[in-house]
This record gives sequence, structure tokens and C-alpha cells, in this order.
Amino acid sequence: ASLGGVISANDIGATLHALFDIVSSSEASVGDVEYRCIYIQNNHATITAQNIKAFIQSQTTSGDTDIAIGLGTSAVDVAEQSVADESTAPIGVTFSAPADDASGLVIPDLAPGSFKAIWIRRTVNAAAAAFNSDTATLRVAVDTSA
Repeated sequence: ASLGGVISANDIGATLHALFDIVSSSEASVGDVEYRCIYIQNNHATITAQNIKAFIQSQTTSGDTDIAIGLGTSAVDVAEQSVADESTAPIGVTFSAPADDASGLVIPDLAPGSFKAIWIRRTVNAAAAAFNSDTATLRVAVDTSA
């Protein structure tokens, strides 16, 4: 459900709908804010990921939605807090919408196998128009010493 807690092996895929549900007409009418937790994990066997920055490379394609991201409150390699449901904001997470690596969220270095939580907030404006296939692009920039 991507509501925090223990990291899973599931890949979120390539679309917003792989992470967030399709906006219902009632949600579009009154507006909606939902939260999801994902993990950035270094899957390389021997190289440490360094100077890691997470940012929103392209904002949502619908003019009536947007996303923002925030670093999880747990330490590296520790399960993130869980929230009761998708409408409950995680405690202590500050959201922003950095558009490039210069302004991106700074993630600590990740040794092989290590992970860090990131929260994503999707906001649907009240009176949102119908829109098929809303997308956005999150990006993680990484340096290595190898």
C-alpha cells in the first residue's frame, strides 16, 4: 500500500497509477491529498551511492494535480513510520517540489544494499477536470567513486 513501514521488493513501475489510485469523480469534485512512501535503495553489490539527490524532473501533466516529495524521518536502513491511511500525512516530513538536482532532496550516502525512505504527496485541486493518464517523473541523481 506504500503507506510506510518495512521496505518491500515491489517496484512502483512507471506511472502515477502504479503508486496512486485513479482519481474518482467525487475526489475530483472536492479535491484530495494523498501520501505514499517509497524507498530509494542502492542495489549495486560493491559501490556506494554518493551525493544522492531526489527531485521532480517533470511535474504532473494535468493542470489540476501536483506532486511534492519529502525525506522520510527514519535513519538509513530503518523502516519508515507508517500512516493509518492514504489521507494521513506522515509526521515530521517537510514537502517541497524541487525541479532539479541542484535543489533536490539530499539523501545520505547509501552503501550497497542500503535504503532511505521518501514520501510523495499528490494533491488534486477541487473541481479538477477529467484527465486520462496523468504522469510525473521523479528522478534520483547519484555519484559513485568508481
